[in-house]
Amino acid sequence: MMTVKEVSGITGISVRTLHYYDEIGLLSPTEKSEAGYRLYDDKALETLRQILFFREFDIPLKEIRAVMEDPAFDKNEILQMQRKMLVRKKERMERLIASIDEILKGDNKMDFEVFGKSEVEEIWNSLYENCSEAQKALFISHYGSEEEWRKQFLESAASEEAQKNFAKIVEWYGSKEKAMEAQKNPTDAGLVTAYQKRITAIMQKLADKVGTDVNALEIREIVGEYDFVAKQLYQMDDVTALMLELAASYQTNETMQKVQDSIYGDGTTVYIGQAIQAFYS
Repeated sequence: MMTVKEVSGITGISVRTLHYYDEIGLLSPTEKSEAGYRLYDDKALETLRQILFFREFDIPLKEIRAVMEDPAFDKNEILQMQRKMLVRKKERMERLIASIDEILKGDNKMDFEVFGKSEVEEIWNSLYENCSEAQKALFISHYGSEEEWRKQFLESAASEEAQKNFAKIVEWYGSKEKAMEAQKNPTDAGLVTAYQKRITAIMQKLADKVGTDVNALEIREIVGEYDFVAKQLYQMDDVTALMLELAASYQTNETMQKVQDSIYGDGTTVYIGQAIQAFYS
């Protein structure tokens, strides 16, 4: 057994914080000595380590407690999720450090390029090959010629805004290679239509449940179906980042809310966003 002072010494967490964790029921001591001192065993220290992993992502204490008290809590699954999040955080930090190093060397050029010229041309070739003749005719009519269409596409794709969007896509797919592969091998148009119809049906299911606790099993099952369909549609192994961004848009984008609420009913867009966020969080 270790005293609260000893735990503080090896973890760097203040005694006051450990006392607070006990007060709110997040981390209780294993037992108390006859003198009333808090004592912690190895299992309690393991729980503390789990809490510290969550705190690394600035997750509120009440949410950490809710997760850890959930009967469905799977320690290994949570650790795998936390590891992925930490790796992403590490990669972002490395990119920031590299940018600072460039500035210190005297290179203040802001480089937002994610896909280079040759890669953008690959995306163009894939887009062109996968367009139907009717679609090609429509674009050529709009731009005046096939060459002008190609030129406008390449110029647009090289812009800072487009490159920022490419960066999001790379994050969603997990790597630049996977993102390129998806661009070059898009899902069959018939399947896309089928998946989109299924997503519409899922949205309606969620709309019919407005008011139900977003953490309820029935809601989690519906969003779980959405997760499965999204993975098939976007050819991704993990759609967490994409779906969380979608959830945020549902809860903050008033234009999107107005359009979707007109279809599914007032307040449904925000509710669906909350349900998606709860599922992935």
